[in-house]
Amino acid sequence: MLTQTIREKAYGKLNLSLDVLGKRDDGYHEMLMLMQSVSLCDEVIISVSEGDGKIGASTNKAYIPNTEKNLGFKAAKVFMTELNIKNRDVTISIKKRVPVCAGMGGGSSDAAAVIRGLNRVMKTGLSFEDMRTLAGKVGSDAPFCVQGGTALASGRGTEFTVLEPIPSCAFAIVKPRFSISTPALFSKLDSVKLRARPDTEGMLVAIREGDLYGMARRCFNVFEAALSPRERDTVEKAKGSLVNLGALGASMTGTGSAVYGIFRTESEAYAAEKELSRVFRECYVARPAPALTE
Repeated sequence: MLTQTIREKAYGKLNLSLDVLGKRDDGYHEMLMLMQSVSLCDEVIISVSEGDGKIGASTNKAYIPNTEKNLGFKAAKVFMTELNIKNRDVTISIKKRVPVCAGMGGGSSDAAAVIRGLNRVMKTGLSFEDMRTLAGKVGSDAPFCVQGGTALASGRGTEFTVLEPIPSCAFAIVKPRFSISTPALFSKLDSVKLRARPDTEGMLVAIREGDLYGMARRCFNVFEAALSPRERDTVEKAKGSLVNLGALGASMTGTGSAVYGIFRTESEAYAAEKELSRVFRECYVARPAPALTE
């Protein structure tokens, strides 16, 4: 068997709304999230050759591990183990574009891309549902990233209702210099009395009716309540700047620290990104990305 190489795009995601309903008996948290994949993406190159099951991973970021802590590596191991494939070596190269430790699911999307790519190159015939099951063994965001698009996620964040695409828009995204520990933020949220929660049902109605303003003004993330005063101040300033520059709504995504604003047009988002780049080192513009098809 000659070496076969395949490329996959690993699309980032934004949480249009994020609610944590409480702690489950299994120790995880009950989530309710509206998730949207975006055009900002990593490039994942997967090579498969005859061998004895070795896996290698590398990225263009020196601080990202090349071991099983790399979710792309972990996804390959899950795929090979669950499908009992022992006579192939897998090499993964990831060009990172999605900001790291930002709440945009970059690592999870890399994992999903590895599973999709291995399914294609090895012709294992897995459905999206099969691949989501494998992705769930890697991380909570990875099942959504297998197909992407627009979805309502519940349970641990791994149960999905696929939704119609959101109205045409663009996102300007800023990544503050600090990163946030997801386990630590969950722990802090457990001790915080939430004074507000997202209007998830109202946002679902707005999406269904194609009401961009109604959707954007309902963007809300309960994790903002668990931030430290310094972190909250930075996130609030970023949100305020986005709104002042024309965003219809703004919110932190995931457990942060990236903050996005929703704009009617890409040109408006780029104009905002240009201004924001004077303050923030990492600024991006992205469009909603549609769900992948089999």
